[in-house]
Amino acid sequence: MNDTVEVAAGHRCVHGEGPVWSDEEQKLYWTDIESRALWRLDPGRGAAVSWNMPQKVCSLAFRERGGLLIAFEKRLSFYDLGALAEQRIVEVETDLPTTRLNDGRCDRQGRFVVGGFDAEEKGLSAAYRLDVDLSLHRLFGGLSSANSTCFSVDGRTMYYADSPQAVIWAFDYDAGSGEPRNRRVFCDFRDQPGIPDGSVIDAEGCLWNAQWNGSRVVRYAPDGSVDRVIEVPCRNPTSLAFGGSTLDTLFITTSRLTLTEEEARRQPVAGTLLAVHPGVRGLPETRFRG
Repeated sequence: MNDTVEVAAGHRCVHGEGPVWSDEEQKLYWTDIESRALWRLDPGRGAAVSWNMPQKVCSLAFRERGGLLIAFEKRLSFYDLGALAEQRIVEVETDLPTTRLNDGRCDRQGRFVVGGFDAEEKGLSAAYRLDVDLSLHRLFGGLSSANSTCFSVDGRTMYYADSPQAVIWAFDYDAGSGEPRNRRVFCDFRDQPGIPDGSVIDAEGCLWNAQWNGSRVVRYAPDGSVDRVIEVPCRNPTSLAFGGSTLDTLFITTSRLTLTEEEARRQPVAGTLLAVHPGVRGLPETRFRG
């Protein structure tokens, strides 16, 4: 176990988010949402490259058939980075000018669950599920900033957060239908320094959460109790992914979006990609099966 947090990629994104590890490539992908950029790190070479994208890349997943599934601002698309070619699947919330898509992840069955962000925090956005037949289904509404999308090891529990509400929920998740039911509070953040941003489940079934405005990453036991805290040298960690050849590296995306110039100067790692070796391993990311 080593709680020393190090810089894995030094480029300062405006708003780094959505890290996903590719087992096949042994590389990490993440997004700078505000800069409309997609990044990829090869840890073995210490080299990072980026692509300019047609819209903000809000979250992404890998496809079993190759390529990416990307949640852009207002649409879900397949994307081929080699050819820089987009295949649009479906548009989302085009009638709501203040919303865009946000956090997303595949469930254990290979469907993509994604939620939205409402810039005015009026709860106008919703959570959706993209099935393998490419049909889109609305799961529930009332969201201002969907985050923490992840699934238990057995896939029977879905974790989800609407960040301004300062709780992470747990749902019973029907593996057959992909329907979440029986929402309850998994963790209440009212006595914690930050609010929930992105989360990931480790191989032991614990949930790791990046606490926005909290300068820390927290591991929660399956009963929702705080198991461990790792301090992060910037105010706003945003999301997490386990990677490396044995999935024992925890990558942490960060943001400098809301910092003043003085705050950004005093937090030189804000916006960079960080990494820590917490002594536990993650799980391979499920690929989209459509």
